[in-house]
Amino acid sequence: MDVGVFARESDRLGRAIEIGIASGRVISVSFPASPPADAESEHPLLDRAFAYLDGASDHFDDVEVALTVPTDQRRVLEATRNVPYGETVSLDRVMRMADLDPDEAEDVETARTALAENPVPLFVPDHRVRDAPSGAPTSVAERLREIESA
Repeated sequence: MDVGVFARESDRLGRAIEIGIASGRVISVSFPASPPADAESEHPLLDRAFAYLDGASDHFDDVEVALTVPTDQRRVLEATRNVPYGETVSLDRVMRMADLDPDEAEDVETARTALAENPVPLFVPDHRVRDAPSGAPTSVAERLREIESA
């Protein structure tokens, strides 16, 4: 199925992973306290996410995401997708990768907003940017960093 909401409870995160898919592309990822009652619990991307949480090295770079964000924010999120599994980088580095100027306050705000409002954390791994906000709850971002550093 390439359309719907899919969610499953994760003991590793202490909350659920919820993935929204439209036209075969991931449009949202969230981490609610529990799965919504109307969400399906079976999907190959959930299987991959749970394998990742169990320690499988998965960069998720082949996952198609639909980013409906302003162009400059999209560049930040696309640059973040290029940060390899298990590595962390500074916000300045991501900004340079996105052709933004880390010395320009407006560019810094654009980058921080893009990461804080990231609609698809995990598939755009903002937890790999060590000095910036995440689209995932802080506890989830910290857990994802721990998993990748193990």
